[in-house]
Amino acid sequence: MEQHDGWLLADLFQALGRRRDGAPEPGEPDSALEQLIASCEVLMSDVGEASMRAVAARALAAYGELDDDGRRAFFAHVTRTYDVDADQVRSAFHRWETARQAGSHGEAELVRLFDAVEPARQQLLRRMNHAPGATPALVDMRADLRRLMRDRPELRPLDHDFLHLLTSWFNRGFLRMAEVTPDSPPDLHTHLLQHERVHPMADHEELRRRLQPADRRIFAFFHPATGDMPLVFVEVALVRGLPRHIAPLLDPGPEIDPASADTAALYSINNALDGLAGVSFGSFLIKQVIEQVGEQLPHLTQFATLSPIPGFRRWLLEQAPHEPELERLAAELETSAGTCALAPPDLERMRSLLLPVLARYIARERRDDGRPVDAVARFHLGNGATAWELNWPANTSPEAWEQSYGAMVNYRYEPDRLERQHEEFVRRRTVAVGGPLQDVLPETEPPRPHATEPGSEKGTP
Repeated sequence: MEQHDGWLLADLFQALGRRRDGAPEPGEPDSALEQLIASCEVLMSDVGEASMRAVAARALAAYGELDDDGRRAFFAHVTRTYDVDADQVRSAFHRWETARQAGSHGEAELVRLFDAVEPARQQLLRRMNHAPGATPALVDMRADLRRLMRDRPELRPLDHDFLHLLTSWFNRGFLRMAEVTPDSPPDLHTHLLQHERVHPMADHEELRRRLQPADRRIFAFFHPATGDMPLVFVEVALVRGLPRHIAPLLDPGPEIDPASADTAALYSINNALDGLAGVSFGSFLIKQVIEQVGEQLPHLTQFATLSPIPGFRRWLLEQAPHEPELERLAAELETSAGTCALAPPDLERMRSLLLPVLARYIARERRDDGRPVDAVARFHLGNGATAWELNWPANTSPEAWEQSYGAMVNYRYEPDRLERQHEEFVRRRTVAVGGPLQDVLPETEPPRPHATEPGSEKGTP
C-alpha cells in the first residue's frame, strides 16, 4: 500500500508539473517552485491522511529551496489562486438571507456562508501543518512573508490568514512559562542573544550578567510545537526604587540582595519569533511573571517597567511645523550633539520643556481608533498598567537618541488595578496616568493636526 501511494504521488506530481505553461521538457527536473505549486494542488485535492503528511513535507522542503524571488512568486500564487470564490459567497449569502426572510434562523445556511467566506488559503496552510515539524516552519514562512510584503500590499490577505491561524494554534492554553537559568540548554541561550532587540547583547558573557546574579531573572513562554525555543521573554531586575536610567540595569555592577529590593523592574520584553508578530503573548507573560515573582518575594512593593518611547522623535519632527513651541524644541534637540554635550543648567531647562511634550505624546496623542500613537504605550496601557514617570536622559545610546532623544518611561503594574484599567482602556480608550507623569501633563489638550502613527519599530516593547 505504501509503495502504491508512492507511485500515485509521483505520477500526480509529474502530471501537475508537466501540464504547466513553461514547464520543463520531459526528463528535466521540476524547479523547487514548480514542485511547491504542484504540492499545493495535491494538498487541496482529495488526498488521504498519510499522503497528506508526505505531500506537506515535500511542499515545505521545496519552499526551503526557494530564494526571495521564488518566495514572492509562491506567495503571489497562493494569494491569487486560493482566494474566496465570490460567486459562492454571493450564493451562500443569498440562501441565508432568503431563509431569514422566510422566518427561519437559517443556521445551516449560515454555516455554509461561513465556509464560503473563508479563503481556501487557510485550508492549504492547515494541510501543510500535517508535515513533521510543520508549525515552526510555517511560523518562519510567515516571517518571510512579512519581510517580503513591505512593497507588495497585495500579499496582505495571505498575512491575515497566517495571523488568524497562528493566533489559534498559539493560544494561551498551550503556553508554558519557565524561568531561563544558566543551566538552560545552550541553544536557548543563543536564541535569546539573537532575539534581544530592545537592549541587544554582544555575547554570552553579557547574557550571563542578565541571568547569573541573584537580582536578575529571565522568564519565557514556550509552546509544545517549538520545544526549547521561546516565543516571548521578559528580563527582570530586582532593584530599590523605580529605575530611572537603563545603564545600571545593563552594565556590570554589584548585585543586591533580593531581600533588600522593593521593586521588580521589567526592563526588556521581546518576541522571539518574527513570524508570530501580532500574536499577543507579552501581556499574559508579564502578569504571570508578576504573580510568580510576587510569590517568591512577597516583600516587593511595586512592579514597573523602564520602557523606550520609540515613536517620539518621529512624531515630534512631524508635528513641529504645525506648532511653534514644538518647532523650537525640536530644533534645539536636533542641533545638540546628544545629552552628553549639554551642561547641567541646559539639561534642566531642556527637561522642563521636554517632559510635558513627552507626557502629551504618551497620554494624549491618539490614532484613529482612539488608542495611543506610541506602540509601547499601547502595549502597556492595554495591559492595564499606569503611565507613571518620565525619565530624561535615561538612555544615552545612539539608538535611543534616534527614537526619543534618550527618554524612557516607567509604567507601573499594580495587580489590584490591572483588570479594571485594562477594561477602561479597551472599552473607553481611557489612559491610566499617575505619579510624576500626571504632574507634568498639560491640563488642556492643545489643538493639533491629526496625529499619524509612526512606522513599525524594531523589536517588541
